[in-house]
Amino acid sequence: MGGERSPELSGREALDDLPDGVLVADRTGRVVAFNAAAARMTGVPVRAALGRDFRDVLPLRDAEGRDWWKCLAPYEGLATRTRHPERSLYLPDGTELLVTAGYRRGEGRRVERFTVCLRDAAQRARRERDRADLVSTVAHELRSPLTSVKGFTATLLARWHRFNDDQKRVMLETVNADADRVTRLITELLDVSRIEAGRLEMRRQVVDLAEEVRKVIAGRVAAGDSEDRFRFQTRGPLPEMWLDPDKIGQIIGNLVENAVRHGAGTVTIVVEPDVHGEGAVVSVRDEGEGIPPEAAQRVFRQFWRGPGGNRRRGTGLGLYIVKGLVEAHGGTITVQRAPGGGAEFRFTLPAGAPDYAV
Repeated sequence: MGGERSPELSGREALDDLPDGVLVADRTGRVVAFNAAAARMTGVPVRAALGRDFRDVLPLRDAEGRDWWKCLAPYEGLATRTRHPERSLYLPDGTELLVTAGYRRGEGRRVERFTVCLRDAAQRARRERDRADLVSTVAHELRSPLTSVKGFTATLLARWHRFNDDQKRVMLETVNADADRVTRLITELLDVSRIEAGRLEMRRQVVDLAEEVRKVIAGRVAAGDSEDRFRFQTRGPLPEMWLDPDKIGQIIGNLVENAVRHGAGTVTIVVEPDVHGEGAVVSVRDEGEGIPPEAAQRVFRQFWRGPGGNRRRGTGLGLYIVKGLVEAHGGTITVQRAPGGGAEFRFTLPAGAPDYAV
């Protein structure tokens, strides 16, 4: 049938979807598969690689400059070998790649297929630096509240009878607030971990977006914010929205908190139908200084803080988590200058359907 795809085409597309480079050689050492990531890492076009000897396509050398394929002898070596662990190897231009290899053997333990996987060493190094930055930032964020908790509890235990009830209450309230701060950081780190691992669990049900906004505003007012600080608008009927109510509340709550904390003036929340598709659009605006255009793409990164950001007033994870939660719903989020100045965070959510509810 005209609409069907050949297995060969489907397999090639599947390889191109992989983030790692893949080269597959047949029993003669000729390249039979070379995906887009491998072409990007090596600079060798896919068509130029197919049909050639894999050693010519991928002339790898070790740190001492030795030809790796001569050292490895993949087709002439021990017949008991099944794979080679990851190691750093180099292309002629000095590009470092992290390389693993595996065998498929047939009759007589002869190599039928030799597969080489490539990873970008520079990207790995960046991830390791990011992890180091994460550890450093988390340690910094935890140290301050834990030091406070330790100091106040030690003082109370050692000198309980020297303080009056009001002094004890102030110290215990500080301990309680700092414990909440630690709990919030741990919760955010767990959210980050789930987002990065793609393990967010979505429990969809019909959600009234307007009601979710009202709940967030009511919570802010109950916590001490002035009711006059907020303005809520709805514009037109929405389709039936199948969303995760807890995560939607988290998205709206984080954006409103961000507007209250870093913005100024009235915080305006607008809920309206998506004129470009079946879904809804939610905007959260403030009247502060806004976000510089050159920083618009960075605000959703981990631990991003604007100029002069106060480290004690936030972890810098909230907007990263918001983006992850919106995208988990199949939506998108952007930031721009609000019509009256300040920042406007605008996210779009597809309506979904009961079939996707879990």
